This record gives sequence, C-alpha cells and structure tokens, in this order.
Amino acid sequence: MRIPEDIVFHTLTAFHEWFADQNRKNDYRVTVTPLDALDGWGTDAETGTLRHNSGKFFSVEGIAVDTDNGASWSQPIINQPEIGILGIAVKRVGYSYYCLMQAKMEPGNINLIQLSPTVQATRSNYTRVHRGNAVPYLEHFVSPAPGSVVFDSLQSEQGSWFLGKRNRNMIVEVPDWLPLRDNFCWLSLEQLTELIRIPNLINMDSRTVFSGLPFLDHGHRAAEADMPEPSGPARHPLGALLSWFTDAKARHRLARRSVPLRNLPEWTYSPGRIYRPDGRHFTVIGVDVQAGNREVAHWAQPMLQPVGQGVIAFLGRHFDDQFHILVHARTEAGTADVVEMGPTVACIPASYHDAPHANQPLFLDVVQQSEPADRLVDVVHSEEGGRFYQAENRYLVIDAGDSVPQEVPADYCWMTVAQLTGFVRFGNHVNVAARCLLSCMDDDIAEKTVAAR
Repeated sequence: MRIPEDIVFHTLTAFHEWFADQNRKNDYRVTVTPLDALDGWGTDAETGTLRHNSGKFFSVEGIAVDTDNGASWSQPIINQPEIGILGIAVKRVGYSYYCLMQAKMEPGNINLIQLSPTVQATRSNYTRVHRGNAVPYLEHFVSPAPGSVVFDSLQSEQGSWFLGKRNRNMIVEVPDWLPLRDNFCWLSLEQLTELIRIPNLINMDSRTVFSGLPFLDHGHRAAEADMPEPSGPARHPLGALLSWFTDAKARHRLARRSVPLRNLPEWTYSPGRIYRPDGRHFTVIGVDVQAGNREVAHWAQPMLQPVGQGVIAFLGRHFDDQFHILVHARTEAGTADVVEMGPTVACIPASYHDAPHANQPLFLDVVQQSEPADRLVDVVHSEEGGRFYQAENRYLVIDAGDSVPQEVPADYCWMTVAQLTGFVRFGNHVNVAARCLLSCMDDDIAEKTVAAR
C-alpha cells in the first residue's frame, strides 16, 4: 500500500523539525500562582478542600490511610472520579502500523509540549464543561466502528496521588488515513520505538496506551485472545501467578477515610501552597496557564509537584535462559483494589535520603548500585502533565543477576515480560508505573540479555 507523501515523516529529522516548529508557533505560559488566587477555584471553608467552581474536573482533598503492616499516614490526594479517554488511532500498512499522535501542551510537562495520544481528554473536557473547542477525533473512540477496537481497558492512574482514578485506554484501527489537523502527525511504531528513548518527549498517557501495543497483529507482535506465552520456560505458570496476586489482595488491608485538608498531620496548609516542612514527597501548588492551541486558551488549576526525580525500576535475572522481571504487589493510598502489580522499585529517593536502611524501599540499593552495562533501559520521562508539575521519573530495567535472590518476599514475584504484558489487558492488575516501563522495553529485550551472557 502506498503511503501518501504528505501524511507521514520519512525521517526522524523531519519529525524533529516539525516538533520544534510546534513550540515556535504557539505561545505557552505557565505561571506558578498562590492557591488562593486561582481563578475558577474555591476552598471549602470547613475542610479546606480545593474544588472547581463548576463542581467538575477534580478536587484536592485530605485522606488518612491505614494498612495491615502498621503503616498509617495522611496526605493530600486528587479526587477525579470521572473516567477519561486515552486513545490512539492506528493505520495498518503492510506489516507495520502508524499511530496518530498529537503534539500537546500540558502545564506540568517538562518542555511543555510532548507527544500525546490521538485523544487525551477527561469527561469534563470532552463534554465541554469548559465551553471550549471540541476534542478532535473523539468520535473514533466514543463510537468506534465495529471490529475496529484492538485494545480497550480501564486502567488505573498513580495511586500515590490519585484516589481510585481510572482512564479508558484504547487502541482503535482505522481503515483510512485520518486527515491531519493542526499539531497532529502520523508516526510508525518503528519511529516511536526510537523516540521513546528520548527523555521527556513521549508523555505518560501515550506510554500507558503503548503498553497495549503487543496485542496488535503484525509481524513480530502477536494478537492473542488469551495472554501471550513467553518465548521460553517461565518460572511460574499462569495459574500460580493468579494465585499469588489473589493472595496478595486477600492478605492486605487498605483503610481510607476523608479528613480535612487544612488539618493534615505533618503538612502545612497555607494560602499559597500545601507542603511538608521536612521537604518530603510533594507540594500542592497553583498554576495560571495560557495556551493558544488548547480547547480553552486560559485557565488556572492546582497541581502536585514532587520534591525530586523518582525512580521506577524492574530488576531482572535469568531462569533457564528466560529473562524474568521482579514484580511487586504494591499498595498505594489511592489504589482502587488494594494492590496492583508494579515495578520492583517505585519511589522518590529524595524522600528517604536520611532514613535508615531498614526504612528505605526494598531493593532501592540494588538499583542505585547497578552498573551502566547492566541497565537494559535507562531513560527519564515526565509524568502526567495535566495534574503533576514537572514530575520526572528515571525508568530503568536492570539485569541484576545473582544480586537478587531466586526466593523473594511474599509481595514479590518473578514473571516473564510476556506474562506481565498479558495482565495489561485487564484493568486494575498492572499499575501505571509498570505499564509505562513495559512500553519502554524493546520486543527483543529478553533475547538481548541472553546474547549478552
């Protein structure tokens, strides 16, 4: 099939020129603003909860958490109960696919513009609560053509910062090239594989949808009705993995209750921001935004700003020449179903810089002491720029070898990459950090590690 010359980029150099032009031709300004000066937002007199005057979008509330292992804490958290759409339109060409991507500005993004899905919109956005412009290409996802949906799953967002938040992750195959609108482009999967290695270029919403790409039917990818099988012998069969995950959900307890935001222990609530005096975790700030090519040109909102760069890492090793990654059944304040499958390590190291070793995240020391030659993936990416201000994580996959034992604590389990990818099809199984890390992994990463041995 012939590809129209004016539809796709035939070189990445051409793409980078186009992408740089998106920054030049649009006027974006993001100004940090005191919380009590945010236009369109109000504070509950009794609790201090921050809410939009429309009653839509999201709120910032206080929550108290108790877990079965004795841990308890209080924190601000974003409550956004509506389900948004994160959708990518794909066009098949021979044995490859092209994805319709958007150069989208988000106020919290590093570099402001990043590549986002075809549609990235909350329900408040696409129902036009803000009275702004309609969301382009929305019709392909709210009313997809019969047989066009390749991947469709309700997926969780960051449980540390969102209360039970989910978005609908979708991949929809279209029969014809959709006409390009401003700020949109078609990129092949091969090009996107190269671009995802560039820091802060492909946004979090794209990366979580990309975790569903293995279910596309082309060439070296397999689209199966059931879970993909590993290329070699796995340490645990599917039934054992399901039993491990079910046991983790049954063993753990996660009790939450709403508490006044203005009276959280260990947090300072001020008119300008909400923060921890010890400098840990994150701060709630306000921003005032001007963006010429968004659905609305001007708005204000609260955002969460982490205190430092995070680390999201899988530790891996071989069993019978099959590369496995160590998956953590992880509980977070906002997790919808008690635990989800997450990376081996997911934390902000700066929050633990003076903590004794026993109080630091398990296996963080192995990640920090890893050698560059053992890092199969090592790239920095931004997190969700619509709610988090300049939040970055360093994504790592490390061949740790014998530095991680075969027998691991009960909340950890060895899986092949294909086994974990299979669970992505189901909601509330694989958390957003693990999905984004999977999207950064080459298809042949297991074969590479065997060859390197």
